Amino acid sequence: MKKNLISKKKAVYPIQKNFHDYLVKYGRIFREGIRYDDLLRFDNSIAQCDETGKDTLWSTVYYAPNEMIEIYDSLRITYAILYGHRDRNIIEHLDIDRVDLCLYGNTMPFRIRVINRMNDNIDYYYVKRTDANRIYGLELEHILSPNRLNYFIHGTTVIEEHIIGIPADAFMRENIPPSRFDQVRLAKEFVKFNERCFVRLLGDMHSGNFVVDMTKDFEKWHYRMRAIDFDQQSYHWKKNVYLPQFYTQNLPLVKLGLDLLDTKSALQYQREERALISQRMTVSRTRLEYLLDVMTLDVISHPENVALLGEQLAKHYNSDVFRRCTRMGELLRCSLDQIRQNAPTNPADWLFTR
Repeated sequence: MKKNLISKKKAVYPIQKNFHDYLVKYGRIFREGIRYDDLLRFDNSIAQCDETGKDTLWSTVYYAPNEMIEIYDSLRITYAILYGHRDRNIIEHLDIDRVDLCLYGNTMPFRIRVINRMNDNIDYYYVKRTDANRIYGLELEHILSPNRLNYFIHGTTVIEEHIIGIPADAFMRENIPPSRFDQVRLAKEFVKFNERCFVRLLGDMHSGNFVVDMTKDFEKWHYRMRAIDFDQQSYHWKKNVYLPQFYTQNLPLVKLGLDLLDTKSALQYQREERALISQRMTVSRTRLEYLLDVMTLDVISHPENVALLGEQLAKHYNSDVFRRCTRMGELLRCSLDQIRQNAPTNPADWLFTR
């Protein structure tokens, strides 16, 4: 198990016309809102530290007074579009409390902190540069996962809502439940999250790129793991990149699975998740097929990445169809077809198998 399965910077791919037409059809394109480059006009910044004094890798940025008025007004309008579709009344009592910039990684997103003056309630959203892999990832998450995502695109900028949950790295340090009952539930959810990422080819799900959402019910806690970073959707050539179980950062969750789940249970949870994905595919068939048609024509990775990943998936599923694929979208369609055909999982290829 390696600490970081991705060693090279990812190429950025533009949104092509066919994909743009799809996004227009499903209400993801707006002609108003902040632009990423506007937020780069800051003239000062201060690093943020946590309560222990450790650098969080986020910095709060500051703008000159004349710049701040224009930028903050645009950020409030952006919030209205994201949550209210042009209803400016929802921002009457809102202020922009802070603009943060993440200096870690390749994408350098901005995080916007919004505060309601009437009740001091705080909300967040994110401003990032567009990249075709990321947008495909957001759409596939919206269609195939148990979660719905709210985002929109303005030019070469994407605006994303804040996904609520405890960052997985913090959760594994501080919130692993003591009771065996809750630990089994947590291990089950990690198996299902692992399966969701793999079948839809979402990579780089180490503990910094997903959160754990906890919900209290009559039998203690229910857990759901949610991806928060979609840059590595259908890009990398290595199959293990798409399996969260192979990241050292996720080892505490992997250990729970090894300690508490036998082979039969782990395979049962994998099959359950595949059945749920199949149901979502049926419900959203028209939208999904349109997206896959666009994706199979799009170039979102290097040809050698497609060939190498296709060879590994062919061995995993024992199917030559993957070897004939020339685009990442084709590999994804073939992967989802395995679910449609109710193809068995390969127990010899899963870490949870003893």
